[in-house]
Amino acid sequence: MNAPHSSRPLRTLGAALASAALLSSGCSADASAPPAASMSKKAVPAALRPYYEQSLSWRPCGGADFECATLKAPLDYARPGSRRDLSLAVSRKKATGPGRSLGSLLVNPGGPGGSAVGYLQSFAAVGYPTRVRARYDMVAMDPRGVADSEPVTCLSNKQMDAFTQTDQTPDGRGETDRLVAAYKKFAHGCEARSGRILRHVSTVEAARDMDVLRAALGDRKLHYVGASYGTFLGATYADLYPHRVGRLVLDGALDPTLSSRRINRDQTAGFETAFTAFAEDCVRRTGCPLGTGSVAAARDRLSAFFTRLDSHPVPTGESRALGEPLATMGVISAMYDETAWPQLRTALRSAMRGHGAGLLSLADLYYERDTDGSYANLMYANPAVNCLDLPPAFRTPAEVKKSIPAFQKASPVFGGALAWAALNCAYWPVRPTGTPHALHAKGAAPIVVVGTTRDPATPYPWARALATQLSSATLLTYDGDGHTAYGRGSSCIDNAINTYLLTGRPPAPHTRCR
Repeated sequence: MNAPHSSRPLRTLGAALASAALLSSGCSADASAPPAASMSKKAVPAALRPYYEQSLSWRPCGGADFECATLKAPLDYARPGSRRDLSLAVSRKKATGPGRSLGSLLVNPGGPGGSAVGYLQSFAAVGYPTRVRARYDMVAMDPRGVADSEPVTCLSNKQMDAFTQTDQTPDGRGETDRLVAAYKKFAHGCEARSGRILRHVSTVEAARDMDVLRAALGDRKLHYVGASYGTFLGATYADLYPHRVGRLVLDGALDPTLSSRRINRDQTAGFETAFTAFAEDCVRRTGCPLGTGSVAAARDRLSAFFTRLDSHPVPTGESRALGEPLATMGVISAMYDETAWPQLRTALRSAMRGHGAGLLSLADLYYERDTDGSYANLMYANPAVNCLDLPPAFRTPAEVKKSIPAFQKASPVFGGALAWAALNCAYWPVRPTGTPHALHAKGAAPIVVVGTTRDPATPYPWARALATQLSSATLLTYDGDGHTAYGRGSSCIDNAINTYLLTGRPPAPHTRCR
């Protein structure tokens, strides 16, 4: 995507400049997908059979009984074998037993651009319940363009530092021109460094890769847990291959019918809801950096602090000062998980006293910037997928300016920054291949969609919408804060999902947990 964690959805300020548009991961239609009704070889076109029939060569990796392999997939499914194949990174940890094996459980933490292999090796293989790990081989694959699967790259680390510090709330023509220039430079860098793969990192293509992996693993059905953007990836798979769906958990769901602009505006409102919850908690505490009065006063104090940073950044103890762009992302970063609120209170208190290191650290977590100054590939893969999956939210700065009042109504604190963040795809070098549309997965086995009522990144109405669209879905609701629900402390949620994964029995309709 904690504090913040990898199951956050779109994280990119425009492509890295904010975090609203980030979740845009539209749906792409793919007329060339093979028929899904049959499990026989006849369901796989002859040109794709070498991929479906490949054997994975496993090798030890990562310690703790992990194995790794490389899956071959066509760069272009419309022309398999006509261009160089892609090499996709796969990792697994075999079922520990006891009990009959249920096959493979594929996991994806979201993004788009989050490393599923990294997520598996750092959390999922030990964080999932023992009884689930006993029965399933835990498996992850970095999607095309992500991490170790032919990663998209765009800028040098120094250039990325400059990009993340670009003023995202331009006050006049000069600042607007500089922001547009930053987006254009980012897009041109992606084309120059990653042009071959940029046209082939759509969610539909990633879902097709998942079916090739299913076959290579020897599984008749795909069992899957996807968080955040991973829900859109899983729902896309189910729509393409409904009769190959095993047990699918979609936690922190996206609504695939929404436009990129609507996604951004909904997320903006979601972050405002999360900030309100944070502020309500903060003002009740002695020493709250936003005061001990009302939530409205706390909101005004934070907005005034951001405005002050716009012209007077504070030092951080390193070459980067904390200005408004990085401070905004530091606060947004902590909105993904309420367990980050104490860290945010401390960071805000220090920053307001002239020491910005704590808030900069939160921003770096969001951007996946390491202490050595290097960036993970997420900040590049994220816009590469988003800008291919959906038409841009805005095409010109003038369109953004017209929409700013609506965004600021959705969030007085974050609205301006997140509106400008949605301009990033306007300058993308590759035309989008997808459009918003419903996903139904008619004929699929029961699917569980999970929604959190105060999720800032994937608002709860999105989960309701996806559960309604999918013909066999059951909605499981977590009445709480933060992004996603499984494995975050609710025994009600965890028991319902674990039972489903182990037995195939979904929770009762309208189940609501706290």
